Amino acid sequence: MSRTAPYPIPSRKKVTILGATGSVGRSTIDLIVRNPHLYSVEALTAHTNVDQLITAAKQVKPRLAVIGNPEKYMALRDGLSGTGIETAAGPHTVQEAAARPADWIMAAIVGAAGLAPTLTAVAQGRTVAIANKECLVCAGDYLMDIVRREGATLLPVDSEHNAIFQVFDGNRPQGVEKITLTASGGPFRTASLDQMAVATPAQALAHPNWRMGAKISIDCATYMNKGLEIIEAYHLFPVKKDQIDVVVHPQSVIHSMVSYVDGSVLAQMASPDMRTPIAYALGWPDRLPAPVAKLDLVALGQLTFETPDLCRFPALRLAKEALAQGGGAPAVLNAANEVAVAGFLAGRIGFLNIAQVVEQTLGIASKKMMGHGTRPLSGLEDILEVDAAGRAYANEYIQQL
Repeated sequence: MSRTAPYPIPSRKKVTILGATGSVGRSTIDLIVRNPHLYSVEALTAHTNVDQLITAAKQVKPRLAVIGNPEKYMALRDGLSGTGIETAAGPHTVQEAAARPADWIMAAIVGAAGLAPTLTAVAQGRTVAIANKECLVCAGDYLMDIVRREGATLLPVDSEHNAIFQVFDGNRPQGVEKITLTASGGPFRTASLDQMAVATPAQALAHPNWRMGAKISIDCATYMNKGLEIIEAYHLFPVKKDQIDVVVHPQSVIHSMVSYVDGSVLAQMASPDMRTPIAYALGWPDRLPAPVAKLDLVALGQLTFETPDLCRFPALRLAKEALAQGGGAPAVLNAANEVAVAGFLAGRIGFLNIAQVVEQTLGIASKKMMGHGTRPLSGLEDILEVDAAGRAYANEYIQQL
């Protein structure tokens, strides 16, 4: 009598999460906790949120837990005492965590601070799920060169780029006419300039569809998030700069679309929950079940679309100009925006001043850097130098305001 071989049990995927206490990191941990038979955790990192890092470490039991702020080390060590989890602190240990052996690495450290750890992870030739769009904005050409050289796999986690990844025919890119990123419109989609001029941080943080960290929420309110995504899409997909479009889609159900030369348009649709794109990246090339609300088109009733208003939201225009300029201009754009958003959240400048600071900084940089900001950036030190200059110019302008 013949016997059927048992169904093979897949080996557990070893995972590292850089930025474990942010919204993307927490959602990733939620999926891992729900599928403990599929994943083991090599390392978790955080910058300052030691309490949440301790909680996460106790949930998924990594081999290593790292806190970027050395002043938080004693709290981390004491909080994980007796668990057998190795602990470390300091910026250099975050990069060391990125270099540890793992099959899949979530790069979710917000802002330019995530650049060095993400580059380290990619240099290992691993599968890297990238949620830090600033890496591709500041160092897109350099990062993608490392991806190709080391044979790494880069999986986009932003809902828009993840959507494109799912419907883009990578084997026949010549058939693609354009890609269209969708924007929710944020909390000020219908607001006047006068209303935005007096907007408070609390109002700007109140995104109608998504629950995210403060930085990305403000970027959504200014449309800078969509501008950064244009630059990111240019590096992730084999399209030209003029093949990337943006439409406002208030329902946040269609996450992006790919238009083909035969008139077909393929769209990825899902309820607005970051666990869907994270689950796709975590399970890729298979699909992982995600505990998200199922899309009910009948209940939704309608999907609407609008053209972005570049007069009220000039950040989108500035990002396109920076991409067209090339070189270090996108890095200056990102640096100035990070400084401006921090200034707005701290009450130093108004909401409309965010784009103003970015535009002035780009102008100052183009004059003072004498072409340095437009030539290709050759390495991490070069990128960080341009980033530092952009931050300095932005802070100078904010002081003038």
